[in-house]
Amino acid sequence: MTRVALVQVESPGTEPPARRRERVGRMVADARGAELVLLPELWLPGYFAFDRYAELAEPLDGDTVAAGREWARDLGCFLHLGTVLERTPEGRLHNTAVLIDPAGTVVHTYRKIHVFGYRSREADLLTPGDTVGTVASPLGTMGATTCYDLRFPEIWRALVDAGAEAAAVPAAWPARRRGHWRLFTEARAVEQQMLILACNAVGVQEDVPLGGASRVVDPWGTVLAEAGDAEEILRWVVDPDVVKRTREEFPVLRDRRASVRVQAEVAEAGR
Repeated sequence: MTRVALVQVESPGTEPPARRRERVGRMVADARGAELVLLPELWLPGYFAFDRYAELAEPLDGDTVAAGREWARDLGCFLHLGTVLERTPEGRLHNTAVLIDPAGTVVHTYRKIHVFGYRSREADLLTPGDTVGTVASPLGTMGATTCYDLRFPEIWRALVDAGAEAAAVPAAWPARRRGHWRLFTEARAVEQQMLILACNAVGVQEDVPLGGASRVVDPWGTVLAEAGDAEEILRWVVDPDVVKRTREEFPVLRDRRASVRVQAEVAEAGR
């Protein structure tokens, strides 16, 4: 059994980033005892702080990842840092998920592939990633996607093909589409027969209320735990073996067809 903690964070625009980093560090410390701790998407700058992206971006050896490495070492846990606003040496910006092990080593990163364009400037400001991967974790082989990626099942099937048994999903999902958040987290869990740990942001960012409802979903689509719409730490004890049992009992993934032929029929003129 694995103890997990999902830390819902509020990112008000009036709070200086350094102060937020310190405050979130205290929240992470309150999750002591968990073997895997997760944070939301872009909690340090705030997802909707588009005008400050260039100012607040940092390299993966910057202050935020350095703080996360210290937190993981102090707690002796795996820490999924949510996502950071990464600046590369070439000056490109990415929305990058970071997983840190109990020794404080960054063991996995994932650059968000599906950057959001609907009433959002993310797609204009950030460079999308192009690869997914997996890593060993307390929940077995784990991958990551970020927020909007939930709407694209092909990336999830790529994770399964890479051996994923669980996925971390940091997000800044708006409250007005909370129903979709619940739908997609459950659908992806059932579709890929994996554990989903989805950690969402809360509060209001640039007049956009965030949805919260961070959740733990098992491979049958059962919601094991769900948070509210305010800052909190959602704790749960997860059985990692549920994935193996589910896939053996109901072998959907084994029954996949290797290839599917698409037949297009064009009606003859005059019919």
